[in-house]
Amino acid sequence: MVEAPAAAQQTETERLNAWFDEQFAAELAFSPEGKTYLGMLDDLEAYGQWDDPSEAAFRAGLQREADRLRYMEENFDYDALTEDAQVSWRFAEFIAANDAQQGEFWDHGYTFTQFFGPHTGMPTLLIGYQQVDNVDQAEAYLSRLSSLGDVLEVHIAQADEQAQAGILAPAFAYPIVIEAAQRFVTGAPFDDSGEDSPLLADFTAKVNALEIDDADKEALIARAVTALIDGVAPAYQHLVEVMQRHSEMTDGRNDGAWALPDGEEYYRSQLTNYTTRTDLTAADIHQTGLDEVARIHGEMHAIMDQVGYEGTLQEFFTYLRTDPQFYYPDTEEGRAEYLAEATAIIDRVMEAAPDYFGELPAADLEVRAVEEYRITTATGAFYEPGSLDGSRPGAYYVNLAHMEENPTYQMETLAYHEGAPGHHFQSSLAQELESAPMFQRLTWYSAYGEGWALYAEHLGKDMGFFTDPYMDFGRLSYEVFRAARLVVDTGIHDLHWSEQDAIDYMMENTPMAEGDIRNEVRRYIVWPGQAVSYKVGMMTILDLRQRAMDQLGDDFDWGEFHDVVLTHGSVPLTLLEELVDAWIAEKLAARSAE
Repeated sequence: MVEAPAAAQQTETERLNAWFDEQFAAELAFSPEGKTYLGMLDDLEAYGQWDDPSEAAFRAGLQREADRLRYMEENFDYDALTEDAQVSWRFAEFIAANDAQQGEFWDHGYTFTQFFGPHTGMPTLLIGYQQVDNVDQAEAYLSRLSSLGDVLEVHIAQADEQAQAGILAPAFAYPIVIEAAQRFVTGAPFDDSGEDSPLLADFTAKVNALEIDDADKEALIARAVTALIDGVAPAYQHLVEVMQRHSEMTDGRNDGAWALPDGEEYYRSQLTNYTTRTDLTAADIHQTGLDEVARIHGEMHAIMDQVGYEGTLQEFFTYLRTDPQFYYPDTEEGRAEYLAEATAIIDRVMEAAPDYFGELPAADLEVRAVEEYRITTATGAFYEPGSLDGSRPGAYYVNLAHMEENPTYQMETLAYHEGAPGHHFQSSLAQELESAPMFQRLTWYSAYGEGWALYAEHLGKDMGFFTDPYMDFGRLSYEVFRAARLVVDTGIHDLHWSEQDAIDYMMENTPMAEGDIRNEVRRYIVWPGQAVSYKVGMMTILDLRQRAMDQLGDDFDWGEFHDVVLTHGSVPLTLLEELVDAWIAEKLAARSAE
């Protein structure tokens, strides 16, 4: 096919990108919470609203997406687009198709779990993201606080409908959901304990920081108290009652997705969603996990020989879990030491990064401890992206509630995964793609994002780090953990493994602490398929890199390869393969032309 002239290509590309951004803005109007997470605070009306959680709103969103896809295909010329714009087009097609497929199981995802849910999600938005820099923003906070109970009641009703249809979260989730719910209605104004409840404490602190009259501050806080008593408390109390009833309905069962209505089809859909590949069955993934666990165990034995440890791998795991030399004290000083060393690890990576990356993120990265208000429900570590305008840096959070669950030999690999060059590079570089449409900068697929982060751990070894053998063992311990996830996730949801079966396998094959393993297994049970995305994504990126190295030889360039992987957003792995292959072909063609 004859290519259109460059000017025509650019014109069609500009037209398509303008339309993409128009559609993104139009869709964002349906998500006030999305605007807040993105730091878009100018729309004060939206700043005081919640997203519509109804199924009708969800179905309407799917219809809008289908309409947009049809409009794009009928009104734009794909062949007249630049290569980058064609990537955006294919990305949009994939998103629409995947969303439509996932929509078939809209009611299968658990509403409330020990790991996530609106009962913690909405307060987290208010406490962590709702800025109060003036009275108008305080009014927006009050607006959300006043309607929080009503929105929570919609979620409660949905969870009840699911329960009646046989879609119940596992039994272990309910006590934790109940505890979390009770925490938000404990303290003033709900009791005379002398401590403010989390939401009142947050609103009071933010209002007291304003430069307004004390009388005005007191009036705002009094309105918050009214909203908490009249709306928030009844909804959370109702949630506790419903969760207690649902807990009884489970009869103690902690089964995987297979036990749900249409459970086999649901799990298959989740594997497709979380791997962004259609060529992998549950059986394929399970066997890959077994093979990878065996390979990594071999590398672990080599390190045991290096440090002179005589004993079995399981005995070495126990040694690492229990020897005090691998843990900071469970004190405030110990927590401060951990954060300081984690920050130093990030600093060393950033110094070496220019040798391995062409594009580096402009956004800053901070290392933080998980805040008290969400410390019991948060995972061991996670990353939160910075704001689009750069005013809020990216943050690598570590849960330091129990220092015995934070071994020092895992610090290095954890920092590479959650911080740099892991999630921070992937997320920030995507957000900073000035020439890409906004949807492409913000869309997230776990196979790419988590795959890149696990690849980043491996890359730390390529960059010359992990010089301490115990730290290198920590790298392998995280990789074997992700490999074991392939085995356990498919075991739980496809092979009918029990919770204890999964825990036993993880205890036998990984060095993770028992508390971590139990929490992780329970996470897999309530979040089918997500756990396989890490290792599948990592192996795909490593396979693509090896393909490039084999074909390009001395012409392989680290920075160029990583730019191909990182500068198109969180693309599905099928599209990533096409991009890498195109880059290889371009390099080979240029070499042939010399």
